Amino acid sequence: MSDEQTDKTTPGPQPEPLRFFGTTWVGHDGGYGLRRAGVAVGSLGAAVAGAFVLRFAHQGLAVADVGGFVNALVVVMFAVCTAIAFRKTWEGFTRRPADPSREDALRGLKAIGFLGSLLAYFVRSLIEAPGEKLVRAEYEAARVQYEKRRAGRTGNPMARRQKRKRP
Repeated sequence: MSDEQTDKTTPGPQPEPLRFFGTTWVGHDGGYGLRRAGVAVGSLGAAVAGAFVLRFAHQGLAVADVGGFVNALVVVMFAVCTAIAFRKTWEGFTRRPADPSREDALRGLKAIGFLGSLLAYFVRSLIEAPGEKLVRAEYEAARVQYEKRRAGRTGNPMARRQKRKRP
């Protein structure tokens, strides 16, 4: 299905648009492959640029001669934050957060470990559009539920009620 086929005039549940993909993930059309390649290249490029920025920041600490303990502490902090950000971002592609307020509390940590989020986005875009599996499962479940509800209703309910009243 293209974006035109999934507009609001179609009866039933509508697919949720994904960032950078819109609703092209539904039928893998409308430049879906090119968008995935662009997202992969863009997120990897942003991760490389971010790594250079962190390298320059670390060199700044070395020039300031803050000491080995502070240098090690900064490296460990960025490594831990990057690992947590990768894990949380990856989990966000496969399931909705159980506690959204906890995810909001981790926003600062994910900002510090931005390399992890970018790398998770890169790796996931090699497999599919990031978040596609989750949104596709929700969309298909909604479609099945809609079809069940729709199949159960046949005819005019008022006509059936009137027939029952007459002996």
